[in-house]
Amino acid sequence: LACQREVWDRCINTSERTKGVIDAVQRFPMPFHDTVLRKSQDIGLDPAYVYGLIRQESRFIMDARSGVGASGLMQVMPATARWTARKIGLPYSPDMITDRETNITIGTNYLKLALDDFDGSMALAAAAYNAGPGRPRNWRNGPVLDAAIWAENIPFAETRDYVKKVIANTTNYAALIYGRPQSIKDRLGSVGPRNPTEPEPNKDLP
Repeated sequence: LACQREVWDRCINTSERTKGVIDAVQRFPMPFHDTVLRKSQDIGLDPAYVYGLIRQESRFIMDARSGVGASGLMQVMPATARWTARKIGLPYSPDMITDRETNITIGTNYLKLALDDFDGSMALAAAAYNAGPGRPRNWRNGPVLDAAIWAENIPFAETRDYVKKVIANTTNYAALIYGRPQSIKDRLGSVGPRNPTEPEPNKDLP
């Protein structure tokens, strides 16, 4: 009933509790399908990754607001929204953050900038989205590890759980979007120190 009425948080939360029968389409819904796919593909971002992140961030509640002030579908912080809008040349005022198109535009562009900054690593970019980029920049400075092992060693419990759930969500969404089974290991890759000879594309990433 929640899914039929598009009460997405109740739809997902209740679907996750089923044991005998699992309906993947119900458990991983794709509201705002055309907008998410268009905004993602326009900037070369995998829409499955965007859906995986939104599902974890807001459960598709448009006016969601966190205790620290993040807003909208993609839970964007005010300073991040201003920085990203300036970076991509988007006219912006703070009251626009809960507009669906604006929120998805800013959220997807920030995610892409983070992904570029972290050499395309979905695990590192997800950690940056949750904890800010400074921490995962430090956390990657060790031996090269499978990202699954690296994620299990993230020192913040919230970020550790967040990264695992975003990547798991992403893998499930990719299976639905592309119509074939997906490898979570291939999606994770490995994590290690930045190559010092390569430029940092977004050193000022907030």
